[in-house]
Amino acid sequence: MDKIFDKLRKPLFRYLVIIAGTGLLAFAIKCIFDTVGLVTGGFTGIAILIKSLTGFFYEGGIPLWFANLALNIPFFLIALKIKGKRFIWRTGVATVLLSAWLYVIPEIDFAAGDYILASIFGGVLAGVAMGMILWANATTGGTEMVALLLQGWLKHYSVPQIMQVLDGMIVLAGLYVFGLRPSMYAIVAIYISSKVTDTILEGMKFSKGAYIITDFYEEIAKRIMEELDRGVTGMDAYGMYSGNKKCVLYCVVSKKEIVRLKELVHEIDRKAFVVVGDVREVLGEGFIKP
Repeated sequence: MDKIFDKLRKPLFRYLVIIAGTGLLAFAIKCIFDTVGLVTGGFTGIAILIKSLTGFFYEGGIPLWFANLALNIPFFLIALKIKGKRFIWRTGVATVLLSAWLYVIPEIDFAAGDYILASIFGGVLAGVAMGMILWANATTGGTEMVALLLQGWLKHYSVPQIMQVLDGMIVLAGLYVFGLRPSMYAIVAIYISSKVTDTILEGMKFSKGAYIITDFYEEIAKRIMEELDRGVTGMDAYGMYSGNKKCVLYCVVSKKEIVRLKELVHEIDRKAFVVVGDVREVLGEGFIKP
């Protein structure tokens, strides 16, 4: 019974983190960004634009929760067909939860028209929220999902680069709808949010390189290649303390995949020695192609 509880405890905790993170993000979007017209990119930014533009035809405009959900559904169906169920499961949960929170949370003008408060406090809250969601190995869909799909055709560009272009276009649309001042503060909010998220995840902008020293190198390498779809290099090494020959595994994964990689190694060998470091740029299969 204890073993079953241990296996359920970690996934359950991750889903609790996703619930809390999406709730915090929904609060930042609905009670801070939306009230002052800060379009900070993503599908939630488009939802703010849609709500404002449809306010002329429909009292209060199309709700944020509905627009966010409606925008995500087509891309989830495409991702389901291309990437499979396992790829979109947690992201689907996070997206539905975000829309649910946007529906439940009352519309309160927390910033009271103060753009400085909205950009700084809203940026910090959104950054913490995204850090929590990404830590739980999930996303809220939106432009990240679109970027992941587009990267299949735009192989010379990374997912973050494609996202920057997409989010930049959304911010420019916000400039047209809400004017220059809110758009300038939206850029401040985006910058603060990204820095806070990076701090939580310890360098989200970079990939991660991992050295794995274990006696079960064949099993671990096989599961990394099958489950993470990443290449693994085995290197002959010599333990100076033990005097034994070792096979050291080395692989490079994305910032989100490093969480799963450590879990995978721990599942097979609790005594494995894993060294993780930042990798600033990766050229090759699965990353940026030269």
